[in-house]
Amino acid sequence: MNSSSSRSSQWRGSNALVIALLAAWTPVVRNGARAYGPPQAASSRQVASGLWGGDHVRMMISRTGARLEYDCADSTIDQPIILDARGKFTAKGSYTPDRGGPRRSGAAAVGRARYVGEVSADAMKLTVTLESTKEPVGVFTLRRGEDPLLTKCR
Repeated sequence: MNSSSSRSSQWRGSNALVIALLAAWTPVVRNGARAYGPPQAASSRQVASGLWGGDHVRMMISRTGARLEYDCADSTIDQPIILDARGKFTAKGSYTPDRGGPRRSGAAAVGRARYVGEVSADAMKLTVTLESTKEPVGVFTLRRGEDPLLTKCR
């Protein structure tokens, strides 16, 4: 009887240890699994609205996208600018080059552009590329709240 009682108490002790270990590790396993799952909505955020500017570019961001003005072009980002967990984004929009001299109505060619950027605090690095030719328009460094002086081609 003594050995039976001893085995029973060992069994209960082993069960208690297993239950304690499972209880302790369950949150760790659950949180670790999140790192390998789909991105969480809380990890993405929208770029701050308002004026961003730098050499040769002015960007006005809204909840729905952005309007950009360059020395010799205009463009739009036609979707909300959403940052990933690392502060990076990719968006699409239009690009319309300006020409010197008088403008003809409807004469400007509108192309599609790809915008790739990275935001850190109040600074943004932005790369603009034409989609049809893969030609780079430029790489720009912008700061939030900065209103640059543009030299227009008009």
